[in-house]
Amino acid sequence: MGRYAIRNAVILDGTENMEPQYGKTIFIQDGKIEEIRVSQGQEPGYVSIDLDGQYVLPGLINLHVHIPSTGKPKKKPSDPKKLAALVMKNGLTRVLGYALCKKYLMPELWSGVTTLRTVGGLGDFDARLRDEIAAEKFPGPRIVASNMAISVPGGHMAGSVAYEAHSPEEAAELVRRIAETKPDLIKLMITGGVLDAKKRGEPGELKMPPEYVKAACDEAHKLGMHVAAHVESPEGVRVALENGVDTIEHGAEPNEKIMELFRERKACHVTTLSPALPFALFDREVSFATEVQQYNGKVLFEGIIHCTKACLEAGVPVGLGTDTGCPYITHYDMWREIYYFHKYCGVSNQFALYSATLGNAKILGLDKETGSIAPGKSADLIACRENPLEHVKALRNLTMVMAKGTLVDHTKLKKYENVERELDKFLD
Repeated sequence: MGRYAIRNAVILDGTENMEPQYGKTIFIQDGKIEEIRVSQGQEPGYVSIDLDGQYVLPGLINLHVHIPSTGKPKKKPSDPKKLAALVMKNGLTRVLGYALCKKYLMPELWSGVTTLRTVGGLGDFDARLRDEIAAEKFPGPRIVASNMAISVPGGHMAGSVAYEAHSPEEAAELVRRIAETKPDLIKLMITGGVLDAKKRGEPGELKMPPEYVKAACDEAHKLGMHVAAHVESPEGVRVALENGVDTIEHGAEPNEKIMELFRERKACHVTTLSPALPFALFDREVSFATEVQQYNGKVLFEGIIHCTKACLEAGVPVGLGTDTGCPYITHYDMWREIYYFHKYCGVSNQFALYSATLGNAKILGLDKETGSIAPGKSADLIACRENPLEHVKALRNLTMVMAKGTLVDHTKLKKYENVERELDKFLD
């Protein structure tokens, strides 16, 4: 961490109506943006970073991450329950598992994500990573941590990154148990998903009874924590909102009742187009999806798009996340989620960039700390050669990453060639 003067950059400040700002220098001291002003040349006491006309914008914020997975596709799906049990088996395996999570996390930072929110992890790993990064024991993005989630027997991710509740009372008790590991939020798995659906047209079968949802939400709110919920059906969205959930993760085809509940609850919708796209649009020889999974993937993909558009029209806050860990969804492709938001939901590049920076920061309650380029805020910055207002693909290859005023060696980022090849087919 030092004193920097970022010069000759075109500033895109992350605000909703951002326009390119020319001729200004960003002064950084002690990890914060000190001031932004016109500068005539070298500034004594500052290390000069000359971006030579490149574009600088706030670090990206990813609202939906599962750290213990890479997203690398496999021909045969692994058993997450067995893998989790293996990692958490004893002290040695937990040490090795934690080291892997630390390793998996780094591509987020190297690709420009300076803040992320986890929504289901192993044990207390997420919170421990959060605290060690905050203590500057190693570099990494700012983390808003959920630790373990709550599901039900036979529910989504039950027994891997989610405990199983057998009653409303146990759901509340599990919230208290998770709270002891010092998370920032609670995650519920209310419906099933594409991978565990048994019938065509039902990618999000309701798994968690409404009374479980209410008990968990009431307890979490009593403890001062928000609740995020995995939901992939209209029934699931309705049950989640009626019983206190704060953020709907993924979403489904909306109706009048759902939109009314979004407004009444002042809830947010977190769009995750990235994980649905491979199931919905890939050739099944590539995705290794069954016919039922592909059909349900299309139902979910369209449902997320329609829910997102309805929320935007109704003024419901919409955030962006990748659901990293699903097949083909890596820790380095947040820029693709921003691109899909523009392409499939019809928003401008300007609004898509705002949503991935200051908009996401507002949903997290961190907008006074990060999310835009302004005096007093954390120096979380990225730079690219081309204008992302013209095409979000400009964020694919960054020339600078700075987190809390520290320059990050982003050249360590390695990508999966097969993932790049298949996903690139859906770029214009």
